[in-house]
Amino acid sequence: MHDTFVHFCRRALERNVAVGRYVIMPDHVHLFLRLPPEGQTLGPWIKALKCVLGRELEHAGYAAPHWQEGFFDHLMRSAESYAGKWKYVEQNPLRAQLCGRSEDWPFQGEIVPIPF
Repeated sequence: MHDTFVHFCRRALERNVAVGRYVIMPDHVHLFLRLPPEGQTLGPWIKALKCVLGRELEHAGYAAPHWQEGFFDHLMRSAESYAGKWKYVEQNPLRAQLCGRSEDWPFQGEIVPIPF
């Protein structure tokens, strides 16, 4: 699943969509995304991501449905906002008791830096 996610996000660069930091949890994904000023919009991009990851889940033997309807987004307006949101996201595996230290969670990373 992690490899499929990373591959999808790297291919997104071809459409000027930049995925920055991310954390994949057992039941949801957090990611920081920069969309181009024109063209690609968030809704269709998320739908495509869910489709690709859903196919991977089906191949692994997990029956649909895999995803809840819709998604939650938040617009970053400052470097402080970005840093605060990342701190929250980064701590998700630790709060869920999936690891002893957030940096030990293997399903996180950064596809491309998104400077603020």
